[in-house]
Amino acid sequence: MSQQDVVIVGGGIVGCVLAKGLSEQAGLSVTLVDAASPSNAASSSNASRSSKQSNTFNPLTDTRVIALARRTVNELNTMGVGLAELAKQNQGKIEHIEVSDKGGIGLTNLSCSEFGINTFGQVVSLSALTHNVMSQSKQYQHIAPATVTHLTRETDTTAVTLNNGSTITAKLLVIADGGRSSLAQQVGLTRHTDDYQQVAIIFNAHTSEPHHNKAYERFTENGPVAFLPFDSEISGHVAKGKGFSVVWTVAREHAESLIQLSQEAFIHRLQQEFGYRQGHIMAISELASYPLALSYTDALTSHRAVVVGNAAQALHPIAGQGFNLGLRDIITLVNTLKGVTDPGEFNVLNEYAVKRSKDRATTITLTDTLVRTFSNSHFPLVAARNMALTALNVMPSAKRAFVQQATGYGRSV
Repeated sequence: MSQQDVVIVGGGIVGCVLAKGLSEQAGLSVTLVDAASPSNAASSSNASRSSKQSNTFNPLTDTRVIALARRTVNELNTMGVGLAELAKQNQGKIEHIEVSDKGGIGLTNLSCSEFGINTFGQVVSLSALTHNVMSQSKQYQHIAPATVTHLTRETDTTAVTLNNGSTITAKLLVIADGGRSSLAQQVGLTRHTDDYQQVAIIFNAHTSEPHHNKAYERFTENGPVAFLPFDSEISGHVAKGKGFSVVWTVAREHAESLIQLSQEAFIHRLQQEFGYRQGHIMAISELASYPLALSYTDALTSHRAVVVGNAAQALHPIAGQGFNLGLRDIITLVNTLKGVTDPGEFNVLNEYAVKRSKDRATTITLTDTLVRTFSNSHFPLVAARNMALTALNVMPSAKRAFVQQATGYGRSV
């Protein structure tokens, strides 16, 4: 039986960064239990272009690309998760943002130079970021592949039994195994889920015009279309400044028919939704898709247990806040556990929960409101959102507040 200060269940990017932070910065003994096989560490091909939807992703082979907010980039660098190597592979800087509403006059343009910063954030491959963290020197124990088969909580410890028969006893259990985690329910946390009846279709695209490090969020009656500057290789051709990672949100009833279109027909439909801001869409990669829902636990802590990242709250990608919110969970937990002798003690966990409550509630509400406001064609809401986008574009104070929240430095954070 292994004795540790902390056992983390979930070997995705959240679990890996947390294990690194708790072992290196908080000085705790940590075991990370990872369901993914190390043999999957090699790069894999993109998901098949088919109607099959994915509810979960292997972090080592995940085809998704994520936008790290400016604060997230800074916090990762502080924790020793350097992003310079990833930037060499793909710069992915966001220096400009355009937010628009299809069929309306609402338009907002933002440039980081307006706010005295060099970037709003950085776009990275999720699998590349996970590989980067896992390849660094580790002061924690990493068990993979392994899953939890049994959980027992005592007054001073929590014990998890793995499918290989071994048992790990720790003062604190951290649940970081994603939005479909069953462990959260096992420790007494209730999960609430609100199905948006939408599907996110994700892929890379090449355009005829260079992106100049500009990101786009285009709202339509079915949902948002996000273009993030990210150069990729499609059919042997490298984008060289003309590449994007795309998240196209559509109503569930339309997703299957879209995915089954020929590549030419799919590009035509995408061009209709996005317009010609980047000229013509020249090529797209294979597609992957996953259903969208808001999922969150009613609390963040239970006896000798805490949930973080998507296991605590899984958000719609409309504002790109999900991973950034999860990383703020990690940073807060690491800082809270520095110098403590018992990381699972009630007062310690309560302190963490209090620190996270406002940021968590605000971000969940903001994201959910954006989904419901910007994913329909109801005329009063269309008019209101166009007025809001127009006002945002001409009001410096509103712009600053928007940018602060988007970059992770808002008042609620």
